Amino acid sequence: MDQSINRSLAIIPARSGSKSIKNKNVKLFNGKPLIAWTIELALASNLSRVIVTTDSEEIKKIAIDYGAEVPYLRDNELSSDTIGIEPVITDVIDYLSEIEEYVPDCITLLLPTSPFRSVDDINRSIELYEKKDVTSVVSVSLATANHNPYWMLRKDNDVVTMFDGSNLSKMISRRQDLPSFFIKNDFVFTINPNNLFLNESSLYGDRVELMPISEDRLDVDINTDKDWKIAELLFEFL
Repeated sequence: MDQSINRSLAIIPARSGSKSIKNKNVKLFNGKPLIAWTIELALASNLSRVIVTTDSEEIKKIAIDYGAEVPYLRDNELSSDTIGIEPVITDVIDYLSEIEEYVPDCITLLLPTSPFRSVDDINRSIELYEKKDVTSVVSVSLATANHNPYWMLRKDNDVVTMFDGSNLSKMISRRQDLPSFFIKNDFVFTINPNNLFLNESSLYGDRVELMPISEDRLDVDINTDKDWKIAELLFEFL
């Protein structure tokens, strides 16, 4: 059953206190602040609004310069590296509901550390959410053989087993026989905002649709200096 969407909101979280890469969100990536790549794609998509949530005046200014809304500065307690994304999103929803009486039909979470997503990725996520009776759409990448759980080992008390504790004799030997597994990536994540206000709140809700990203796409989530260097090198091949 289709879900009618009139108000689709992008939330781009960008705090100032990155420890792995100093000032990561505003650092120039191929000529523009890293966050600008995500803002521009969001604005070019079918999303109704694009909001950046941040604790930084510098990030706020850059975000506004590139066309995003920054209606307020996030409190410090919601900007530490120990805070998960759920309370950050809930904070935006609460603000918009209280100050503007605005309640989105769906929220698309876009992390600025994933500059290789496309406008089509965003639009496809919204379309899947609208057409399917789901509570979230999660972009994923097909796990390669080396990252397939059936080729992962664990060691407990000097005993080596498969990931689930099974004897190694049950390990699948041929790559072609491995079952398909998917790894969550950070391209795009569309959710029903009500997911966060249930008794057992969850970003995902109870009906999840996976949106596989083509295997030939570049997929780098920038969290370390090494990631940054790899992303810059890969960008040259686009």
